[in-house]
Amino acid sequence: MLGIIIGVASVIALVSIGQSSSQSVNASINSLGTNVLSVSVLNSDSSDFTADDVNGLQKVNGVKRVAPVISGRITAKNGTTSSTISVVGTTASYQKIKNIKVANGRFLADIDNKLRLKTVVLGSSAASTLFSGENPVGQTVQLNGTSYKVVGVLQSSGSSMGSSGDDTIFVPLRTAEQLTGSNAISSVYVQAQSADQVSFVERQLNYALLSVFHDTDDYSVSNSQDVMDAMSDVQNTMSLLLGSIASISLLVGGIGIMNIMFVSVSERTKEIGIRKAIGAKRKDILVQFLIEAVVLSALGGLIGVGAGFAAIKIYALFASTSVTLSLSVTALSFGFSLIVGVVFGVFPANKASKLNPIQALRYE
Repeated sequence: MLGIIIGVASVIALVSIGQSSSQSVNASINSLGTNVLSVSVLNSDSSDFTADDVNGLQKVNGVKRVAPVISGRITAKNGTTSSTISVVGTTASYQKIKNIKVANGRFLADIDNKLRLKTVVLGSSAASTLFSGENPVGQTVQLNGTSYKVVGVLQSSGSSMGSSGDDTIFVPLRTAEQLTGSNAISSVYVQAQSADQVSFVERQLNYALLSVFHDTDDYSVSNSQDVMDAMSDVQNTMSLLLGSIASISLLVGGIGIMNIMFVSVSERTKEIGIRKAIGAKRKDILVQFLIEAVVLSALGGLIGVGAGFAAIKIYALFASTSVTLSLSVTALSFGFSLIVGVVFGVFPANKASKLNPIQALRYE
């Protein structure tokens, strides 16, 4: 029965967690819009991809706006509070492309980038860490020892694929070049005029990027559908793996139930003989032991459902995320445990029904 408990619990917990994670990622991707593409620099040593190259992408047919990104890690300090934090250098277009919401103040403006102003926008968690609940807008913060003016705080965006924008700070692209000591663009977000033009824009971007990198292995262009397809493939693979693990656990549990029922038949041989002697038919004995096997499986399945639900709650508590119990997977897992009871209960039940009543009464 332990195998059934483990099998049912593992399927319910892991599949529910996997589905919730996938839904969270898909929601984050969809929030960007279906007309957003991402250009990633895979080999920064092959070519210096700079802001001037990004301006060339803006001229590509079908492109509405672009947002280059320079990223890195810096030390942020406010008074005695210090933290190593992710920094993103970008332009005003980043907010519109990524659909970023501002809680207080404003996002980066074109003038910030043009004049290389030392302005900074804080993610919600970064603001809480550095300013302990105070309103940081209008105050200054030290970034790698240089004073920057806080002009805005973002709304919480949550986490996706193991990372969170809430722990990130944003500075103008030109300012980030000085802050990080590099003018190499790590990625560019591109917004097409419409979702219908995404494929066309993707092809045009590839042509334009070849003139910069000369090798398609040095960069990649992807859209939201590509990412969702990749996530779907990962989820399908994980589901297959989990199904295999659960099948083995349920198989072991079924063998355990079969052994229990064989022992039960052996210990109740005289009882079976008495029942047959007073008129019980073979079908009656068969149904009796089959029901007992199914009840054992159902009990294991119910405990497994409870254990799976508890595992989900514990995971959600420690991971600080929400996980929705998959009712379809729960019903399927419990139903499969009942099938295991029937399949593995048939053999001992059949043995009990075939016992000779005279020999059964003589059994010691």
